[in-house]
Amino acid sequence: MFDAYQLEVRRTAIDGLSARDDILLGAIGLCGESGEVAELVKKHVFHGDQLDRTLLIGEMGDVLWYLAHLANTLGISLEDVAARNVEKLRRRYPDGFPR
Repeated sequence: MFDAYQLEVRRTAIDGLSARDDILLGAIGLCGESGEVAELVKKHVFHGDQLDRTLLIGEMGDVLWYLAHLANTLGISLEDVAARNVEKLRRRYPDGFPR
C-alpha cells in the first residue's frame, strides 16, 4: 500500500526542484501540516469545538503526503520506515506501552 502511495505522491509533486528544495519542501510541509492537525485537536480539547473528523482526516492525509514526499526525495521506502518503527517499538516495549 505504501509503495503505491509513494508513486502517487511522486506523480503530484512539484517537478524540477533541486534535491535540497525537495528535502526542504518535505520537512517544512510536514511541520506545517502537523501543526494543522495539532490545531484541530487543540481547539477540540481546550476550546470545546466539535472535532471535525473529515477535516482531521484530510489534514492527516496532508501530513502523510509530505512524509512520503520526503521519503521519496531521500530514496526511502515508507514500507521500510513502518517496518523499522514496529521493530523499534517491539524492542522498546515488548509487553506494550506501560501505563
